[in-house]
Amino acid sequence: MGTEWKRKVSLFDVSDDYEASLSALFTRLSRVSINGAAAAANPPPINPWSGRPYSARYLKLLEKRRELPVWRHKDEFLRALRDNRTLILVGETGCGKTTQIPQFVLDAEDLGNHSAVACTQPWRLAAVSVARRVAQEMDVAIGEEVGYSVRFKHLCSYKTVLKYLTDAMLLREAMADPLLEKYKVIILDEVHERTLATDVLFAHLKAVLKKRPDLKLVVMSAALEVEKFQGYFSGAPLMKVHGRLHPVDIFYTQEPERDYMEAAIRTAVQIHMCEPAGDILVFLTGEGEIEDACWKINMEINNFGDHVGPVEVVPLYSTLPLAMQLKVFEPGPPSLRGGPPRRKIVVSTNIAETSLTIDGIVYVIDPGFTKHKVYDPRIRVESLLNSPISKASAHQRAGRAGRTRPGKCFRLYTGKSFNEDLQQQTYPEIFRLNLAYTVLTLKKLGIDDLVHFDFMDHPAPETLMRALEVLNYLGTLDDEGNLTHLGEMMSEFPLDPQMSKMLVMSPKYNCSNEITTIAAMLSDLNHLVYVWHLYYFDCNITMCKQSARFLVSPNCFLRPREARKAAGEARSRFGHIDGDHLTLLNVCHWYKQNSKSSTYDYFINARALKYADKVRRQLVGIMTRLGLKVCSTDFNSRVYYVNIRKALVAGYFMQVAHREQNGHYLTVKDNQIVHLHPSNSMDHKPEWVFFDEFVLTTSNFIRTVTDVRGEWLIDIAPHYYDLSNFPLCEAKRALEKLYGKREREASVTRVRRLYLTPPAAP
Repeated sequence: MGTEWKRKVSLFDVSDDYEASLSALFTRLSRVSINGAAAAANPPPINPWSGRPYSARYLKLLEKRRELPVWRHKDEFLRALRDNRTLILVGETGCGKTTQIPQFVLDAEDLGNHSAVACTQPWRLAAVSVARRVAQEMDVAIGEEVGYSVRFKHLCSYKTVLKYLTDAMLLREAMADPLLEKYKVIILDEVHERTLATDVLFAHLKAVLKKRPDLKLVVMSAALEVEKFQGYFSGAPLMKVHGRLHPVDIFYTQEPERDYMEAAIRTAVQIHMCEPAGDILVFLTGEGEIEDACWKINMEINNFGDHVGPVEVVPLYSTLPLAMQLKVFEPGPPSLRGGPPRRKIVVSTNIAETSLTIDGIVYVIDPGFTKHKVYDPRIRVESLLNSPISKASAHQRAGRAGRTRPGKCFRLYTGKSFNEDLQQQTYPEIFRLNLAYTVLTLKKLGIDDLVHFDFMDHPAPETLMRALEVLNYLGTLDDEGNLTHLGEMMSEFPLDPQMSKMLVMSPKYNCSNEITTIAAMLSDLNHLVYVWHLYYFDCNITMCKQSARFLVSPNCFLRPREARKAAGEARSRFGHIDGDHLTLLNVCHWYKQNSKSSTYDYFINARALKYADKVRRQLVGIMTRLGLKVCSTDFNSRVYYVNIRKALVAGYFMQVAHREQNGHYLTVKDNQIVHLHPSNSMDHKPEWVFFDEFVLTTSNFIRTVTDVRGEWLIDIAPHYYDLSNFPLCEAKRALEKLYGKREREASVTRVRRLYLTPPAAP
């Protein structure tokens, strides 16, 4: 079915009054601009931050800053900030609030010694890219006066007065400094995303404001439920910034699309063939779709030969290494004079919705879907589900096209669907995610009464109770709900509580070196499903980009379409008979001992392993700071791999499945029928396995699995495998046999001690 478009009056069309005001602004700028003669006669002013003269780039960027709609509201904002401790600012996408408001604060606030301004972002890429842009605008070096802090990567110094950081990182700073005393102004940006960390920060900062009369809070977004936020923040004043630099035309389809991914690919190819020069941004839901679309777009356009210009297709999703994410900001291929236009096509998840200005984007393709993680507390399973976006997200996506020049947004759904089917705001994460890590964070912050904690939206009681139960089983909380010494140590790791428990317990099994390696590979930052890879074709020296699929998750193996058999054979060389976690360890050992150039021959993703190594170094640093021994069992010892598997069970004893008589696996206590994922490295079906992921697709799969022994379970977690709380199943009968065997062994030991121990001397 062809894609037909109908024109709707743009939500972002520029009025005549605005055009007139913008023209007047350009006239004023031209009168005060510094020409070459004036610059020669008058030396450039000194930058108060660096102590050096301003550069020519600064003056050029300053002119662009003055064109931003938010610049006209600078005085109004500063007055509102001076008169109020909390301020809510709503500004249209592209008005410049993310880059300019923090600089306005720096211009107005006397920060004093060792005080700074913090500005949060929901995504690490946004925090890094915006920090770099603001450093250029302030004419300072990134990492000096302007810095950033994201998970496992920090670039700040004692000079830093403006820090961009993810909301989760600010929350972690609050765990060490509950009053956040080094900040004088805190700006929460893109709060319409309603991440878990942002919701916790809302409540925590409300409490901090009562204790710190010198602190000020700015809450910003492009789309907010104004009345709700004002009510939550005790009637805080609202400031609105209207206008954008460039208009965006919005188009809808006449009929719903049956396959939004194929429609998105088709639309991207049509734009490249028919529209004037300008880069394209395509929104899709996940890594798999993105890499598949990148490959198909390349193939489709290559089929047209010289009739169309070449393209550079760039993927963007949150689990890509940061260095690969930053490639989206590199300029696209330049067009040849008189030839067809060349373009950059960015295919992204919703990570590109907020606070990212990718120069050159003119066209946006919005299929209207996103992928959300949803947690079911009854069976303790998190699954990724496709769901429609909100109207707020649709506005954000359209705004990506109007950042640097007039643009167009192609929505792959009808106008009726937009008006009637999409909800107004994004569903808060607090309603749909596992709260175990959040509860641990709140406990670390000293919040004991979770039921009456001042959430903007309270989570479901069942989800909260399940989180408390999990933390109690892990030993993080005692029976009264208080944070234990073990919980204090676990809270220092920016990881899932089960992984943190595994790390803390690893020295007991003399394998903390190996466990930190496995933890780094299991980290969310390394859950890469795809990667770009280079291949040679025929006898040409030309390198062509082809998408390559990994085989397991967390994935360090490449599985290119053209060499699946060879990739499978290469992967089998690293496989460990006892499971995927030990396979990952084998890969890391090989990577350390061999030339990095040989990774391509073995279909190994060197980038993933390099990044895992960086993560590992940080984890080792945390363990050293906590006084945890970093050690290893002798590699030639018979218990080398046994100790590692026991340490893994110490953290993941709640994620265990038992093989039933029919050959299927049943998850312990939750009684969910599951299958081993086909990618697992074991050549047998052990009686007991523990798993890292529960994947809901056409069937229920457990992925990244390792063989464990039943007796380990009752030794390491007897409180969890207490048969009085166990549902009737084959796993219970197997555990009863193990407990019976253990009791008989104990009885024999008591008899031997009674009759074989020599009597004490009189």
